[in-house]
Amino acid sequence: MTLFRISEAASLLGVSDDTVRRWADSGRLPAHRGEHGRLVIQGLDLADLAREIAAADGLAVVPPGLGRESARNRMRGIVTRVIKDHVMAQVDVQAGPFRLVSLMSREAADELGLEPGVVAVASVKSTNVVIEIPGES
Repeated sequence: MTLFRISEAASLLGVSDDTVRRWADSGRLPAHRGEHGRLVIQGLDLADLAREIAAADGLAVVPPGLGRESARNRMRGIVTRVIKDHVMAQVDVQAGPFRLVSLMSREAADELGLEPGVVAVASVKSTNVVIEIPGES
């Protein structure tokens, strides 16, 4: 069973320590005293709340008007940079706290009218996703 301190949970959820404490006090996020007397949260409870927050923010569903597609990892953002050469283009999109970089043909970037300031949807679809466990600090 993985346990998280309040500060760790807050960091993972992108909220303040005080917010996590309020959620624990109100019962929204189950917490108990760990072996050193500090409040701790079970990993499964934290994951449940993260999914709940994502669904409430609309992050767990495809926004309306985007059409139907099998990709589930779609993020709406703003184009922040476009670098083009004769054949290829690098397009950077900032979607909330996430920076996404796409390499595409210059022709595709030109046809889509991609330039800084344009709203775009980045669709991530991969058969190979690398996940790592951060080192202990």
